[in-house]
Amino acid sequence: MVFSSMAVQAETITVCSSCPVKTIKQALAQAVNGDTILVKPGIYKESNIKIDKEITLIGENLPTIDGETKGEIITIGADNVTVDGFEIINVGLSYTTDYASVRVVKSSNFVIQNLELEKLFFGIYLQKSNNGKVLNNKVRGEAVTEFNSGNAIHLWYCNNVEIRGNDVRNVRDGIYLEFSSHIQIYDNVSKFNVRYGLHFMFSNNNEAHHNIFETNGAGIALMFSKDMILTNNTVRKNWGTAAYGVLLKEISNATIAHNTFELNTVAITVDVSSNIDYFHNDFISNGYGLRIRGASYNSKINNNNFLYNSFDLSYNGKLNENNFNGNYWSDYTGYDLDKDGMGDVPYRPVKLFSYIVNRTPETIILLRSLFIDIIDFSEKVSPVFTPDNLMDNNPRMKPIKHDRS
Repeated sequence: MVFSSMAVQAETITVCSSCPVKTIKQALAQAVNGDTILVKPGIYKESNIKIDKEITLIGENLPTIDGETKGEIITIGADNVTVDGFEIINVGLSYTTDYASVRVVKSSNFVIQNLELEKLFFGIYLQKSNNGKVLNNKVRGEAVTEFNSGNAIHLWYCNNVEIRGNDVRNVRDGIYLEFSSHIQIYDNVSKFNVRYGLHFMFSNNNEAHHNIFETNGAGIALMFSKDMILTNNTVRKNWGTAAYGVLLKEISNATIAHNTFELNTVAITVDVSSNIDYFHNDFISNGYGLRIRGASYNSKINNNNFLYNSFDLSYNGKLNENNFNGNYWSDYTGYDLDKDGMGDVPYRPVKLFSYIVNRTPETIILLRSLFIDIIDFSEKVSPVFTPDNLMDNNPRMKPIKHDRS
């Protein structure tokens, strides 16, 4: 006896104003697992679109989905879903519900790509979802304060997600992670955001590479997390009384390498963070290069360039349990008689005046005065207030050329 079976073939359902199927919701009602929904150019006034089947939703030449401010626009609740190539506008605004342009809930193997999101509250919201990709999306908010705006890309209890090639601007946080691990964040641009360009909370084993964080309230905030890697990022022009390029708040076991920190009020603020490895970074024309507060130990600050910062290093207290070695300091005035490229005289990077400014910020107006030069010189010769063992024993005579590939 011969048995035969009939394979169910995936279909493509086309949506357009002149097609038998005129709306995305109508197409979803007809679709089965494995189908593709192809949406032709046009404006589709639809909201609360729920995807509960394993389908691919593709827009041709960027059709517009207008949510008419009625609430959430697309909610994905199935595995193996792709949403690709739409302009999505007019998310509903609520102070009790976090409406999003696209929400992914308890799903895996999802792809969200090539979207342009405007007039939004939250942009792409991933909730208890794993093994997905968020690629090449543009998110444009209209945030004025952090209280009436959401985040461009928001992850909550997620694992193994790739966030690549996105451009996010004018929201609260550009990219936000909470209780999320093994997230790869690279080749993104995050600018003009009200609070942070990138924000980690209680999120371990994450990496951020080759991103640009510019002109945000602050660049990157790493808080209450461990086992983090930041490499080859550009963090610049994060200015303000509470601004910094990077904040480390109760962080342990992190690598910060091959980054450029330029024109920030504070390049890196370190608070209760230990076992951090900083190497091959450029600190250029910041107010402060490294601002290390209390209870931050066992870190290595080696082979970095500190170039033309007002204060290369600020320290809160007289105890130093961190290692400084082989850095280039533009303020170093020592000599190199044996011509090995390292200064023969150790360099003390902490200026007494930085202690004064920390206690009385108004004294910053005296920064370039002769009096300040004198007290800094006297402290360098005979340390009283600054940590006696805080010095770079091998300061470089020339800036280090760093590989940014």
